[in-house]
Amino acid sequence: MKMPDPKIRVLVAKPGLDGHDRGAKVIARALRDAGMEVIYTGLRQTPEMIVSAALQEDVQVIGLSILSGAHNAIVPRVMDLLKQNKMDDVIVLLGGIIPDQDIGALKQLGVAAIFQPGTAMDDIVQFIRANVKSPGVPTAG
Repeated sequence: MKMPDPKIRVLVAKPGLDGHDRGAKVIARALRDAGMEVIYTGLRQTPEMIVSAALQEDVQVIGLSILSGAHNAIVPRVMDLLKQNKMDDVIVLLGGIIPDQDIGALKQLGVAAIFQPGTAMDDIVQFIRANVKSPGVPTAG
């Protein structure tokens, strides 16, 4: 008998002082509806809190929702902490209001995708499914 595929685990976080979490909650619900396990950390998370939660929850994806313009300070710190914790296989997604001129630098830091306002939920779900390696499947080494 084949075991059901383990669910993709996604951490959705609102870093910084931004107090608007409606978008993050909509995305969390859409991912949950798509069969993923979603951990929503709530508002005003520090990069340390986010990475610590990601480590504890053993997630494959971290989705950061940033509307405050603080992405250039927050994202490099999150990426550094992930490296320090040997979590290089965690996919980091960014959503929110990210100026086009910042996208290249964020991707160079290791952000897998940036979803700006108006992105279809299906596009986000499909991206995650296409880019997460199945958990529990040992990689040939």
